[in-house]
Amino acid sequence: MKRKQLRVKKKRKKRIKFIVTTILAILVVGIGLGAYVLTQAYQAADKTYEPLERGEKSKLREEAVTVSKDPISILLMGVEDYSTGGEHGRSDTMMVATFNPEDEKLKLLSIPRDSYVDIPENGQDKINHSFAFGGKELTIQTVEDLLNIPIDYYATVNFEGFKNIVDTLGGITVDVPFDFEQNSDDRVAEKLQFYEGEMELDGRYALAYARMRYEDPRGDIGRNERQKEVVQAIIKELASPSTLTKVDDLAEDLGTNIETNMKFSDALNFLKKYKNFDTSNIDQLKLEGASDYLGKISYYFIDEQSLAEVQHELRVHLGLEEPTTTDSTTSDMNEQQTNEYPNENSGYQEEPATY
Repeated sequence: MKRKQLRVKKKRKKRIKFIVTTILAILVVGIGLGAYVLTQAYQAADKTYEPLERGEKSKLREEAVTVSKDPISILLMGVEDYSTGGEHGRSDTMMVATFNPEDEKLKLLSIPRDSYVDIPENGQDKINHSFAFGGKELTIQTVEDLLNIPIDYYATVNFEGFKNIVDTLGGITVDVPFDFEQNSDDRVAEKLQFYEGEMELDGRYALAYARMRYEDPRGDIGRNERQKEVVQAIIKELASPSTLTKVDDLAEDLGTNIETNMKFSDALNFLKKYKNFDTSNIDQLKLEGASDYLGKISYYFIDEQSLAEVQHELRVHLGLEEPTTTDSTTSDMNEQQTNEYPNENSGYQEEPATY
């Protein structure tokens, strides 16, 4: 009887030892795999880092800012560079995001690509031409002059990178405002169908959804609203716990398709600190205006009062100005969707590229 009990105890010890050894092995392999993934991610993401010629700080800053500690601004540029083989191209999408760590709010502004602005040393033209004239450096300078705020960080992403990121995240969900069809960006130019209501989009559909404007009765304004919706949907997916398992793939997508002056370590620390960020904390701003022609070319003319209000709201959010008693009213006005210019882009024609 005692021998039998001893044999049972030995078997239990062996079983426990086996289980413990297996768990340790899994932990060691897991830690090693995690370290490998993170190392690969860092190496891939390091390819994205491209500092600006101006240095670390904007000309409108007295001191350089620190991510996660100071209010910061980021200029996001979606670049169409297919026709130029990856060189130069146009900034098809231009968005400014500001984040304040005190209120943990993000303000998001789309700048209509046809906005008639002053481009330093190039005169008045469409703002998206600034990228073709002088790349990210001139585009940043143009946006700073327009909005009277420092642009601390920038990020450019090409169409292929955008699609890859959306696909890696497993797609996004949007609320399509009306039925329409849009050409895909590939050479086949397949017609992609969109239907009113909630739709799940992969990368190719998400890009087409964000780019369409000719069938939108609100033209560039409607397009800007959809672009902001797409960005919010991507942020929502990035904030999901499942994204942690996709760091390696995301880093690869970023490394081959994105340029930014934000270091990967700073971006990672930012995501960790604000991992519970909710998209309800995003305030959408809007530059009111109307499209009209100069000669045979259509431009978007920004309303001066709207521009002044947006400038003030962004400067307050960045801690560069004190708020006023009317700020809450102004914020509500910026978030409302108006029908003041319902057919502002009817008859719109893009002029042929001259560069």
